[in-house]
Amino acid sequence: MALFDIDEGQLFYEQHGSGDPPLVFVHGLACAHQDWRNQLSHFAPSHRIVSLDQRGHGQSIGHGSGFDIGTFGADLAALVAERDLPPAVLVGHSMGCRVVLECTRIAPDSVAGLVLIDGSRLATTNAESARREMRRAIEESGYEDFFERIFHQMFTAASDAQTRDGIIARARRLPRAVGFELMPQMVAWDSEIAERALRSLKIPVTVLQSTYLNESRDRVSLQSGKTTPWLELVRELVPHAEIEIVPGVGHFTMIEAADQVNRHIETMLEKLAGN
Repeated sequence: MALFDIDEGQLFYEQHGSGDPPLVFVHGLACAHQDWRNQLSHFAPSHRIVSLDQRGHGQSIGHGSGFDIGTFGADLAALVAERDLPPAVLVGHSMGCRVVLECTRIAPDSVAGLVLIDGSRLATTNAESARREMRRAIEESGYEDFFERIFHQMFTAASDAQTRDGIIARARRLPRAVGFELMPQMVAWDSEIAERALRSLKIPVTVLQSTYLNESRDRVSLQSGKTTPWLELVRELVPHAEIEIVPGVGHFTMIEAADQVNRHIETMLEKLAGN
């Protein structure tokens, strides 16, 4: 366990194991590095593993600003360089998909491959309209209720209740100064940067999808053979991406379907090794 100094604060991260290419795991909104415990225990015997808490999250401390995807991506690129990790396989979940895409966009030589787990695109209007609409949605719901609602939808009836309740409680504790800035900035990145980031990808990309947001903006499980606007965007802009549906689970695919996620990461590693 260690702290990485950047700007006026410190990012918490853990590094384990040895062996290349390194694997760097990037959590989602209102989440933390512990969400990757099943991947860390699986891959640490054979690879260098890094998991971090993004600024404003988990055990990272001291940051009062910079809660946006551009800064998170730059933080990640700086940590990868500081730990002498390039080129690494970056594995992102949910908002973390945006962060690893942004890191790859600004520091492409540091990235060997991407694994995007249950990503999405929440806005296609102009960035300022997207920010404004998100701020209004949070204010109308109330900050804690807003996060409780969206996180409750991330689980199915079959999800482990203890895991579900712990993740929802953690999301409700995300400081308002972080969440109220980050959510509008996240949808602005979707509007302005997402297509550019996807279109620039030349490295191997694996997309694992288990849920989607329907027309009512409710999150529901994705069934085999189905598609989503996000997946269609990836197919259009990253035609070499390998896309797999992981049905029957909620949004936290790496927890609820750990074996399948690990198997797909292994396939990515085999491809990079030329096997």
